[in-house]
Amino acid sequence: MKTIFFKELKGKMCVLTGGGGTIGSSLGLALGSAGIKTAILDVVEDLAIETAKNIYKKTGTESLGIMADVLNKDSLLKTKERINNELGTIDYLINAAGGNSPKATTQLEILDKVTSENLEKSFYGLDIDGFRQVFDLNFMGTLLPTMVFTRDMVEKGNGAVVNFSSMSSYKPLTKVAAYSAAKSAINNFTEWLAVHLAKQNIRVNAVAPGFFVGKQNRFLLFDEKTGELTPRGKKILDNTPMGRFGEYEEIHGTILYLLSDLAKFITGVVIPVDGGFNAYSGV
Repeated sequence: MKTIFFKELKGKMCVLTGGGGTIGSSLGLALGSAGIKTAILDVVEDLAIETAKNIYKKTGTESLGIMADVLNKDSLLKTKERINNELGTIDYLINAAGGNSPKATTQLEILDKVTSENLEKSFYGLDIDGFRQVFDLNFMGTLLPTMVFTRDMVEKGNGAVVNFSSMSSYKPLTKVAAYSAAKSAINNFTEWLAVHLAKQNIRVNAVAPGFFVGKQNRFLLFDEKTGELTPRGKKILDNTPMGRFGEYEEIHGTILYLLSDLAKFITGVVIPVDGGFNAYSGV
């Protein structure tokens, strides 16, 4: 399906990290539909290649799937060389790599009674390696690709970056301490880099999705045995004025807008795509 952005964005080239995941593969199709060539990066090579093939099959726009580790700068530098050789210079970067892990998630929302069992289920029982893994994946996994893939934009004096933030960046959600800290850091980094690169005509913005169901958070939202909403999942929907989880396609328009010249005077902002969650006080 052609989008209203097709004429303007056609022929541009975008690097998409985390491109083999649910959000990434959906977003890759939207980029391809707008005529944007894509380099689909994922740590799982098969997912990256499969996604790229699907984009080309469904949109006819060139796409390249590459295995890349967003936490390894050398890997990213080699990836950039291949992208430049096969797709040309880079116009856009979307940092969609990220996610959470049960190892960095507390079982308790609030430590109300101090017992040995409760302490183990609380902040004090968090796996520090799991915490570091989640923080690094989300924050360093945004910083390092940006450091590598925006170099072409600097040389051309033009470009755009879109980072993935979260509702948890505004007010930290219970249980997900590492994820919340990392997404908050992404907001700060987005603003910092937007100022730093403004004179180079490179815009840096972010989207903050509300609640979309994916592999990383399904265990928090739905009971694995019954398939029913968990108390946490119900609480989220009760505090989302639109009363539902988001569909991945509902992020596409905001991102295409931020890449396009329609947003050429917009930089350093984080846009919620959340069904009203951030605006609702709960009363």
